[in-house]
Amino acid sequence: MNESLKLAAVIGHPISHSKSPKMHGYWLEQNKINGHYIPLSISPDDFRRLVPELAKMGFVGANVTIPHKLSALEIATKVSDRAQLIGAANTLTFGIDGEIYADNTDGYGFITNIKTTCRDWAASDGPSLVLGAGGAARAVLSALLDDGALQIFITNRTRSKAESLKRDFGDRITVIDWADISKNLDGLNTLINTTSLGMVGKDKMDLDLKNLSSQTLVTDIVYTPLETELLKIASTKGCRTVDGLGMLIYQGIPGFEKWFGKTPIVTPELREILLK
Repeated sequence: MNESLKLAAVIGHPISHSKSPKMHGYWLEQNKINGHYIPLSISPDDFRRLVPELAKMGFVGANVTIPHKLSALEIATKVSDRAQLIGAANTLTFGIDGEIYADNTDGYGFITNIKTTCRDWAASDGPSLVLGAGGAARAVLSALLDDGALQIFITNRTRSKAESLKRDFGDRITVIDWADISKNLDGLNTLINTTSLGMVGKDKMDLDLKNLSSQTLVTDIVYTPLETELLKIASTKGCRTVDGLGMLIYQGIPGFEKWFGKTPIVTPELREILLK
């Protein structure tokens, strides 16, 4: 330990599943930075008490994952506009005199993942359909609207949750019933799954995709498995597909830049490391 050593963390409960330590460790080594990125399992009961103490122990910041994203927003002394709109924070930066700056980079990770993979895509090119109405959906909606989306359909198995997002995000959002997904696939620019359906250990995504156009870009925030059933079906229809691993990678970049002062590079080697 010395004064030049910088510490950052990822905080969750549990946290052993997180790929973030591998990713940030790779970037620290890549940039020859004297620092460590540490997984910390902190219970919800202890979060508000312990996290403000991290700065005193030499931490410059932390990523926050389930179940702490709302609590991270609540303990902050300063909050970014996008974190305020989304209603959750996934990136904390610790400043002097106990300042805690909260940001949400999930939407940035989502949109950057698509634009890096499909450089001619833009949210303004046509309507999007978002599956799900949880925290990830809020981040995705914010990113789509910032990129110029004029019309976004959203659906959730519990319709009231989707209606809540429409109230928060405005008139460019249209709520449709989950049972009517197949009727709203034709002419889509983008189809986005923000639910856990199709993830390893979760329920299968059982959707009627017969009306899906080959012109639609299909993306899934799930990355276990890397190619979900949704992406497999979309590929057979000739759609461009974008997996969810890139969202995980790109959402980590803004925090790394703030904490360590370097912009990390996303490489094929990094993807391979995270997939092992």
